[in-house]
Amino acid sequence: MSDRSLIDDCFLHDKDRLRHHEALEILKDRLRPVAGTEYVALEDAHRRVLAERITAPRDVPAADNSAVDGYAFRHKDHDPAGGFFKLEQRIAAGHPSDREIGPWAAARIFTGALMPPGADTVAMQEDCERHEQDGKSFVIVPHGLAKGANRRRAGEDVKQGTVLLEPGRRLRPQDVAAIASTGQETVRVHAHLKVGLMSTGDEIRRPGTDLPDGGVYDSNHYLLRGLCQSLDVEIEDLGILNDTADRVEAAMRDAAGRCDMLLTTGGASRGEEDHILTSLDQLGERHMWQLAIKPGRPMMFGQIGDCVFLGLPGNPVAAMVCFLLYARPVLSVLGGGPFTEPQRFLVPAAFEVPKKKPDRREFYRGILTSDETGRTAVTKFTRDGSGLITGLREADGLIEIPEEATRVERGALVTFLPFSGMGLG
Repeated sequence: MSDRSLIDDCFLHDKDRLRHHEALEILKDRLRPVAGTEYVALEDAHRRVLAERITAPRDVPAADNSAVDGYAFRHKDHDPAGGFFKLEQRIAAGHPSDREIGPWAAARIFTGALMPPGADTVAMQEDCERHEQDGKSFVIVPHGLAKGANRRRAGEDVKQGTVLLEPGRRLRPQDVAAIASTGQETVRVHAHLKVGLMSTGDEIRRPGTDLPDGGVYDSNHYLLRGLCQSLDVEIEDLGILNDTADRVEAAMRDAAGRCDMLLTTGGASRGEEDHILTSLDQLGERHMWQLAIKPGRPMMFGQIGDCVFLGLPGNPVAAMVCFLLYARPVLSVLGGGPFTEPQRFLVPAAFEVPKKKPDRREFYRGILTSDETGRTAVTKFTRDGSGLITGLREADGLIEIPEEATRVERGALVTFLPFSGMGLG
C-alpha cells in the first residue's frame, strides 16, 4: 500500500451495530488527506481548501488613512466648542500628500486617502460647514470630536506577521479578500478530489427514459451530486449498475483505480440481489457496516486499494442523512480539511414522540417554527418514511435524538442540526 492508504486495513468492528459516536471515531482514526496541492489564482480560490499558511507580509492598512469623506486636522488645534480651520489642501485616495498640516489648518480628504503629515483627526463632511472669505476657503469643525476620530490606523486590520489563515480552511469570499489585502495573487490549495457516484438496482432509471412497471427514477444520483458539489469536488458519473454480482464487482474495481472516493447508494444489505457489500469484501477491506441510527442503518465504510469507499442506503432520506453525518466529513478530510461535524443548537420541541426505541440515535426532518410565546421552536415532518423526498425539501435541518431517549416531550430542548451549517444554506 502507498502512504495514501487508510490506517489499519485489517480493522473490522465486532459489534452488530455501531453507535453514532463510535462510527465517527472510526472515521476520524482511519482517514488521512489524499489530495495533492496546486497553485490557483485568487479569483479561482473560493471554496478551495487552503494548503499553506497565510501570513501578512505588511500592515493592513499600510498607513494611516481617512475612514470617511471629510476634513483632516490637528486635534490639538481643536477648541472643545468647535473650530474654524483654513483649508490648505485637497487629498484624494491614491494621491498622498507630503505637505504637513499647519496650525489651525485642515485638508479636504476623501475615504481611503492617506492622512497628511501632522493630521490625526477627521471630521465628517456632513458635520462641517464650508465658508469663503477674501478668496480663501475655511471649514467650521463641530465640537466634541475625540482625538483620532474617523482615522484608520496603520495595521488596524492586520499587523505585519499576523497569521491570517491556517492550512485546511475551506476558503470563503471573506478569506479570499483577506489574502488579496496582503497583495498575494496566487494561493496554494489542495487539488480537487475525484469522487465516483454509482447507483445500483435493476429498477433504477435516469430521468428522460421510459419507466417500466416497478421502476423508479434515480433521484439519489442528483441528490448526491448536489451534496458533493457543495464541497467543490470533481464528480465522475459511474451510471446505474444492474443487480449482477460480476458486473458490480468489475465496475467497483475499475472505478477504484481512478477515483479518490467511491460513493454508492443501494445494495448495502445482505439480500440476494445486494452485491455492493460482497463486492467490497472481495476487492478490499470493510471497516464499518450496520449503524445504530435511524434512518441509515446499513451504511458501509471501507477501501479498495487507495480508494475510500462509502456505501449509502438506497432510500433518499437515509442517503442524505448518512452523507451529511459521515460522507461530508470524510470528503473534507480526504481533501485536506478538518473533520467537519455539523453545527448543533438546542431548540424547544414543538412536537412530541410518545415512544422511541432506546439504544438507537434517530434523526427526524425538522422544520423551524415558533411556539406559543413567539420563541423559535422546531417541529418534525409528520411522516417518517425514509423514501419521502418531500420531507427533505420542506425541512430546515435534522432533529437529533440520542440513544438513551425513550420519548420526546413537547417543549423539551432537542438538538437541531441546520442544513445551512452543512453547506446547504
